Amino acid sequence: MNTAFVLMAQYNGLAIIPLDQVCTDYFTHLTPDMFQRKVMAGQIKLPITRLETSQKSARGIHITDLALYLDQQREAARKECAQLNKSSTNSRTTQ
Repeated sequence: MNTAFVLMAQYNGLAIIPLDQVCTDYFTHLTPDMFQRKVMAGQIKLPITRLETSQKSARGIHITDLALYLDQQREAARKECAQLNKSSTNSRTTQ
């Protein structure tokens, strides 16, 4: 499955998704302000796109960047799951 394609369908072809919508859909535990702070602190590795240079300009996440982030999070979860299952299998065979 292509994550970017699914996101295009979800967001009706928008290239840049507004921060509040990204938070509502994927970071429900964060407000848009807290989300921005975490991104700026490097805690969430997702670039924020400004539509202008003005401080008050609209900000959002490019659909390709969000797709890549989601795919990376999925891969990290798959690796963690594989490690957990491997260690639980090893502990069963040694008992």
